Amino acid sequence: MTHTLPLPDFTHERVEVITGPRSGLMITVALHSSALGSALGGARLWTYPQWSDALGDALRLSAAMTLKNATAGLDAGGGKSVLRLAPGETLDDDRRRAAFLDLGDAVEALGGLYRTAEDVGSTAEDMLTVSERTPHVVGLPDTAGGEGEPAGPTSLGVYESLRATLERVTGSSDVAQRRITISGLGQVGGRLAQRLSAEGALLTVTDVNTAKKDLAARLGATWVTPGTEHHVPGDVFVPAGIGGVLDDDTIDALAVKAVCGPANNPLADRSGAARLAGRGILYAPDFVVNAGGVIYLDLEAKHHGTRDEILQRVSGIGDTLRHIFDEAETAGTAPLDAAEKLAARRLESAPAARV
Repeated sequence: MTHTLPLPDFTHERVEVITGPRSGLMITVALHSSALGSALGGARLWTYPQWSDALGDALRLSAAMTLKNATAGLDAGGGKSVLRLAPGETLDDDRRRAAFLDLGDAVEALGGLYRTAEDVGSTAEDMLTVSERTPHVVGLPDTAGGEGEPAGPTSLGVYESLRATLERVTGSSDVAQRRITISGLGQVGGRLAQRLSAEGALLTVTDVNTAKKDLAARLGATWVTPGTEHHVPGDVFVPAGIGGVLDDDTIDALAVKAVCGPANNPLADRSGAARLAGRGILYAPDFVVNAGGVIYLDLEAKHHGTRDEILQRVSGIGDTLRHIFDEAETAGTAPLDAAEKLAARRLESAPAARV
């Protein structure tokens, strides 16, 4: 389920919306910016009530990728693909393959200005299918000589961000005995939960997939019904599922010191950052927190360093966030403002768009 949100302002270089000739699926490829280089952003396969919801998500997510890649210091612009499933629609193996062949053709049509990768609902194996139609794809399986699964690096970046956030609100980056609520136990949220549990965090977790209760039990975490997790008192709330969950009502019900998580665009509206600040809740900007996967994929694909060196770069997200918190405090503004200004400075100094 995706929250229905109004269409954002159109600030994009190029957006292609097609009906896949093989699959019949609506596919949106949104190129927001190539100012820093060939755009990079994943391909999301998800259910949307209306076609306009899928388009809006592509526009929002691609704009967030511009901010993410800029603040991460990458020579990469922002883009995103969205493959829309109608409510109740599922894909068998043949139609799934057809959908990602269609995506490959759509990506190829942009001539290298955009590179795709896996995202929510898609896999490294799907990207292997995309690669049959275009070379402009990253995150292929290790077995095919690709970069492999980016969820591990994403989770590492979130972990380091969480430590930086705890340090700011409690005076210590130690997660032991800290009360942390994770909403969403997918590839990233699940990895994060396992690491935090091993380090002694007191976890409350939930997921729309009730099969994740087994993971919660193994970790000794408290399970709550989806949609109630924001009522749980704690130190940090970690949105790790769908976007748009932090609306006014949810923000007003939060009983935590900070919000720090990997979900893209968790704020239903940008004004939510000021609303959080008004309640004394520190907000770690999502596009900084969740950049580990794209840092890993971009640098691995370009062979910029060994894997260990790239993961060290991912770990540096915590220090980037500390810098943003410092800038916000000095300027008397919200961390979201400081993070956006950091991205804007990089974009303003960029040379002409390049592949």
